[in-house]
Amino acid sequence: MRVHLAESLNDMPQIFREHLRSFEDLTTSYAAVRAGFVALALEKNRYATPFVEEARVLKAAASRAKAPNELLLMGEIRSGLVTAAGVSDKALGHLEEQNISEAIAALIKNFLEPAEKNFVEELVFRFLLTRGDTLGGSMRNFGGALAERKFTRSLISCLRLAGRRYWWQRARNAAWDASQNIDADIEIYVKGLSWVSDKGPRTLLYNLSVPMVGKNVDFCLFSKAHSEIAKRDYKEPANYLALGELKGGIDPAGADEHWKTAATALERIRQAFAGYNPAIFFVGAAVAKAMAKEIWRLLEKGTVDNAANLTDDNQLAAVGRWLCSL
Repeated sequence: MRVHLAESLNDMPQIFREHLRSFEDLTTSYAAVRAGFVALALEKNRYATPFVEEARVLKAAASRAKAPNELLLMGEIRSGLVTAAGVSDKALGHLEEQNISEAIAALIKNFLEPAEKNFVEELVFRFLLTRGDTLGGSMRNFGGALAERKFTRSLISCLRLAGRRYWWQRARNAAWDASQNIDADIEIYVKGLSWVSDKGPRTLLYNLSVPMVGKNVDFCLFSKAHSEIAKRDYKEPANYLALGELKGGIDPAGADEHWKTAATALERIRQAFAGYNPAIFFVGAAVAKAMAKEIWRLLEKGTVDNAANLTDDNQLAAVGRWLCSL
């Protein structure tokens, strides 16, 4: 019978009890929810700054026109006119020049001309309306990005404190770089980490499409060095040491839905790796009481090996140390 490298994990004590005493420890506090919303608001303001500056420049340029039709002669603000007409950057790639010109003409006829002497203000308002919609779409997924960065920074800190050299993979081109003495902000660009534990080389890949699961898995820990791992290794269950799901949304209203998605993913992973028994873990930001009870039940049952509330630094560090020790 084939023996998997992670088989011995089942013989270990319930590691989650080192940082969790009961389901209540997993529950997200009101203070943590509030802090999460504040963090998202600050990020939204930061991301909105370029749009606000564009609007100011647009207003300054458009103010030179004495009538809405004169805006058509200003080639330097054509992109701004397109945006104000309600054409998003995503839609722009699907339209022909004639469609774009028609959208601008409709903007001038239906909105700018009726505004009379206030046509410049109307133009800027409509520009910001479209940009705001673009920002809103981006921010809906930004909670997950913030969560991934926080998880990454915590794990990197565990490696550095343990005196372990690590390598990180760039999200843009998949290249691997060695860690430096100063590694500020690299969590923004990371899509993988690699290090050598006391038991051998380890590589953690993010958002990986796992063939056996048939879906993307947020975190996959392999028993291979980053320089050795290849796509063919993804098809071999014995190469996986741990797989985990991360839910970074902080809104309590969406907690149950996030957990249903995560629970389904964790069960899918468990079934796909039956007989190999890699460790399975979960980290979440918005953990309601009922959700915490269900996670605790899975931990006690052994269906899930470890878990942490993303808003609790001690729990997150505990999971990081555990991953570094595998």
